[in-house]
Amino acid sequence: MIVPLQINQGPGQGEVASLVCAVEEDLTRIATALAGVLVPGDVLFLYGALGAGKTTLVRFLAHALGVGAEQYVSSPTFALLHEYHGRLPVYHMDCYRLNDEVDVEEAGLLDFLELEGVTIIEWPERLGSLAPINRLDIRIMIDPQGRREVTLAPCGPFWRSRMAQVIPMLH
Repeated sequence: MIVPLQINQGPGQGEVASLVCAVEEDLTRIATALAGVLVPGDVLFLYGALGAGKTTLVRFLAHALGVGAEQYVSSPTFALLHEYHGRLPVYHMDCYRLNDEVDVEEAGLLDFLELEGVTIIEWPERLGSLAPINRLDIRIMIDPQGRREVTLAPCGPFWRSRMAQVIPMLH
């Protein structure tokens, strides 16, 4: 069961939602809510420690976007990028093995930010100044009881306006 911790107005951000997921499967509700508002060109940043559930959230989100079971969604840590096809293409990046924005540029990953799909980036801090202004920052933290606290923070005008659609679907 998802428990809303709080929904508040961040400085210059719009509404920020913080939720607690008692079990990993609760992430499906967040994925379904997000899938309902995603449009081509959207960028999602996923923050969290190793094992926090970032790739699991991507898997649930990909399925909510119509990616079939024949396309196994897994961590692109070593490949850097996996691409999946559903209602919208999903470009799943993992920048864990990269050091900084120079490595990101040299790997050619910036091109995927301009495609007509949804780009989801794990370890986005590696993008540095290359981070797009319009994005949704998703932070996943695990507490000592194994529950996940998920925070959705809009960045830029595109996401600030859409959070009003996402939040009611999370209750």
